[in-house]
Order: sequence, then structure tokens, then C-alpha cells
Amino acid sequence: MPNGLLIAHFGGMTSSMNSKPLAITMGDPAGIGPEIIAKLFRNHDAAGAIVIGDVAAMERAAAKLGGGLAIQLITQPDAVVPAKTMPVLQTGAVPVDLRMGEISREAGQAAYDCIIKAIELSQAGAVSGIVTAPIHKEALKMAGISQPGHTEILAERTGTRHFGMMLANDELRVMLVSIHVPLVEAIRLVTFDAVLETIRLADKGTRAFGVERPRIAVAGLNPHAGENGLFGREDIDIIAPAVAAARDEGLDASGPFAPDTVFMRAREGAFDCVVAQYHDQGLIPVKYLGVDNGVNVTVGLPFVRTSVDHGTAFDIAGQGRADPSSLVYALRVAERMTTQR
Repeated sequence: MPNGLLIAHFGGMTSSMNSKPLAITMGDPAGIGPEIIAKLFRNHDAAGAIVIGDVAAMERAAAKLGGGLAIQLITQPDAVVPAKTMPVLQTGAVPVDLRMGEISREAGQAAYDCIIKAIELSQAGAVSGIVTAPIHKEALKMAGISQPGHTEILAERTGTRHFGMMLANDELRVMLVSIHVPLVEAIRLVTFDAVLETIRLADKGTRAFGVERPRIAVAGLNPHAGENGLFGREDIDIIAPAVAAARDEGLDASGPFAPDTVFMRAREGAFDCVVAQYHDQGLIPVKYLGVDNGVNVTVGLPFVRTSVDHGTAFDIAGQGRADPSSLVYALRVAERMTTQR
């Protein structure tokens, strides 16, 4: 159990400890975002957090829970609301006849509008950070949004050049060299500069979890990390020199290690974070361990951003079956990170 990663490490802390609230974005309104947010406010401590979204959509989600939660329209992030009340800053109008579980331009646009509003509030210092509910990439594309996901939108809107995606759960932390690109492109993106910068971000992101001297393991690109060039030279010619450069900078980095075993070693406590060379190499081991207590952290932004470690779950949207555990975890991690800042 590496370095107090368990959610208990964050337990008992709420965003009310910070001077500004955390903003929770609605996500795709046709997915499970509104439902898990409603369950968060009804069943867990979300004091000090606000929702950026459509009031009517959040009211419909709350009504499906059978009561016990009030919705209050707010016009300023610092509005004070009673207990067991969800404060909603109206953003991203959702059509009344929006069909749950279906991809649509309207839902994609509404989700995007909420993200942009949250970014604006963060940059203005009106909120202490952002927690995002899931969005659907195809719905964004239908709405004419060129960026494929949250991470790219956040980086582009804030002018952030050096950023990365860290996935963490109770047992493992992973930082990605590339994110949402085709696999053939991901291989081309494994460069000396990209790997070195990702190691730096992994160190920074792991420190945000309270680890004073992060031990960063770097996964190889090829099977067995290339087997001394037998299965490709990228690990020898690109990744190993980047690891050496990171060590010259004073970072505790090592590798490249065989990707089929390095995640297991990190889970057992040998490392604090693993740098994965592409999206699925890193996300498969994290999500195999379970998404309920998983969190997505964008490292490098000028503010804290965490997210659930799952998608819109259109197959169960609107049925009241969605588990809010990942959202609860994402909120607790954001609370801890903003407090440490």
C-alpha cells in the first residue's frame, strides 16, 4: 500500500478548509455525471463545493434519487447555502427533451460550456480548483470542439505547454507520455524531450500527493524494455538517456523497466509513480485495479484539476445505478491538493 494513497489519507477534509470553493463540472448531461454529483451532495460531505451546470438537469438527477437533496441556483461562487443543498451556477443549458444515454451535439456543447466556465473562475481566483465529471469525446466533436478531452481543453485554454495526465488509485500512480492519440502516433511521440518532461511532471504530481522524494519508475516502450535492442532500440536510444538526464537534475528516476512487471512492482511499494509511454499501457493496470477509487489529475496547470477515472456510462445513465465513489475520491484529492498549495 504505497505512501498513504488510500482515500482515508484524504478523509475528513472538505473544501470548506480553503478560502475558495471547488468547482464541480456537470459533465455530459446525457451521461451519469449529474447523477453521481447528486449522490455526492446527498450522501457525502461536499461542503464548500459548487456545481457548474444546468439547474434543470441537476434537478432531474436529484429527483431520481427520491428526495433528500435540494438544488439552489447561485450567481456567485462564494454563495452560502444550507446543508444537504447543491449550489448550482447556471451554465450549459440542456434541452428539456435531451435523451439520456445518447450522444448529441447539445450535450457536448453543454459539457464544454461548463468546463470553460470553470476554467474562467479558476483563472480569476474565484474557485480553488476544478473537479470534472465525465464527458463524451464524440459529443464534443459533434459540437465542433477540436480538443479530444478535458486535458487538452484545459491546457489550450490556459496556455499551458508542459502538462500531463496522472492516474491514481489506492494502489498505483501512473503518468502518461502521450494521451489521446492513435497508437502509431503515440510511438512517434516517445522522444527524449517528451520522456524527460513527463518524468519531471511525475515528480511534481507525486509531490502534490505529499510524497517528499518521489521514486519514479519509467516503463519501457517495447516488450521487456527492448531486451537490449533485440525488440527495438527506442528504450536504449531514447528512454534510457532521458532517465539519465532526469537523474542528473536530481530526480529519483530509474528505468526503463519491462512494462509487464513495473506496475506490479510499483503496486507493491517499490516506486511512487510509473511513467507509462502511452495511454493504454498506463491506464489498463490502473483501471484493472478498479475505477471506484480512481482519480485523474492534470499536472502542470496553474490550478488544481482532478476528475473521475471513468466515462459517461451511457448504458446505465438515468437509471439511478451509477456509483459516485470515483467522484468522491476526486473531490477528496482536490481538497488535499488545494490545501497543500
